[in-house]
Amino acid sequence: MSLLRELQPLQNQVLDGIYTTHPCYCKAGTEVGQAPAPAEEGAELSAVIGATVPTGFEQTAADEVQEKLGSASRISKDRGKIYFEVPAQSLPQVHRLRSVDNLFVVVQEFKDYQFKENKEDALKDLEDLVKKLPWTDPMKVWELNNSLKKKKTKRKKHNLQSTASREKLNADGEEGGTDQQEASKQEDCEEEDNEQSYTKEELQAGSGSETKAGEGKTGEGDAKVLKFRVTCNRAGDKHSFTSNEAARDFGGAVQEHFQWKADMTNFDVEVLLNIHNNEVVVGIALTEESLHRRNITHFGPTTLRSTLAYGMLRLCDPQPTDIIVDPMCGTGAIPIEGATEWPSCYHIAGDNNPQAVKRAANNICSLLKKNENKESTSLGIPLDIIQWDICNLPLRTGSVDIIVSDMPFGKRIGSKKKNWDLYPACLMEMGRICTPGTGRAVLLTQDKKCFAKALSRMGHIWRRGQTVWVNVGGLHAAVYLLKRTWERAEEKRSFW
Repeated sequence: MSLLRELQPLQNQVLDGIYTTHPCYCKAGTEVGQAPAPAEEGAELSAVIGATVPTGFEQTAADEVQEKLGSASRISKDRGKIYFEVPAQSLPQVHRLRSVDNLFVVVQEFKDYQFKENKEDALKDLEDLVKKLPWTDPMKVWELNNSLKKKKTKRKKHNLQSTASREKLNADGEEGGTDQQEASKQEDCEEEDNEQSYTKEELQAGSGSETKAGEGKTGEGDAKVLKFRVTCNRAGDKHSFTSNEAARDFGGAVQEHFQWKADMTNFDVEVLLNIHNNEVVVGIALTEESLHRRNITHFGPTTLRSTLAYGMLRLCDPQPTDIIVDPMCGTGAIPIEGATEWPSCYHIAGDNNPQAVKRAANNICSLLKKNENKESTSLGIPLDIIQWDICNLPLRTGSVDIIVSDMPFGKRIGSKKKNWDLYPACLMEMGRICTPGTGRAVLLTQDKKCFAKALSRMGHIWRRGQTVWVNVGGLHAAVYLLKRTWERAEEKRSFW
């Protein structure tokens, strides 16, 4: 029995009053991340990878690294960072982690760096440090990462050109029948296979990059001076210098050491200088933009990062065939992430704002278009999107296993005054639809005082479990894991 057939009874069981299956449901599906292949025997190049993660979800990221890469992680004292060691061959799998925002390869870490009290002396020490750092292997890792990224970009452009050429042929009157379409699909599959083969060859080659950073050469042999910038992140009140001063002086030494050209915007290499009290970590960035930019193309005023959505979903430990609902989905970050990573569950998203529902639907379609060529026998994504009233949900009592939602903070959406009425009503209705005894909810809010008061009034329905303190756009917020009690919730309607 197919997954779609298994999930169909769940739809009929859950949706009451409104039954809408998203038109994209039965189209192309999502790619399930594969487990990383074990490092080949004799592989020499390894890397210590640093990853920035949503604050509060460091342990979640460490668990994912252990599960998918088989590597133990160390959580940094500087919140929002973890470190782990992997073979350089595992770089593609590292980029497929769902809980990390940005990646960098560690050049060297100092756990108890003694800064001089005098500003000039402290900055001079940072300058002198550049010549002492072991740059060779980290730069090889950067080169390998860069070569894989360039090849992927070239392959993508080639695919687009091939598609455009085929469309032009059809437009000019050439026959575009079944045989031609099948040939096109076969060509796409062959191109994708070639990309995978190339990746394996590159990994086996170690550092066979198109651009040798140390030599400043391109693949064609033309001389090229790499452009770079230094980014300093500093935390602590005992430093005699500012972040800009450290970046300036450290960057000057890097420029002199490598003979690179400084460029703050159009750079090839980004050197990171992370200073947290007496901890100093020097690294080289492996990501140009945050990995959380993966699912959302249509943004709203409070769109949640996909990495934070993943952490929230993982906190409630979804099991196969669980029914997961986001009653205030906004642009759909949480349910889309859930349907992508937990396709054996059935996800329902809803919002009272028609514009938000439209954005979420557009994001679902964009994701499907991006993934439509990845699997020939796809099942779509098990996700429905509905416009509804959070306080009067068209869902049967006790039919939902998990509720995951980003509640209105009362800043950009709603107001703190309205939250005093909204939060208790939401918790009551969530308690009604959630399965007694086994149901759970993971809710994010920055209006912690209002939420605590509402939860105290709903103590007979919800028991507070774990609390994760997070930073959302500079706001100090909290993620609450709630457990549904066995207490029967109030029945509001009697039409079933």
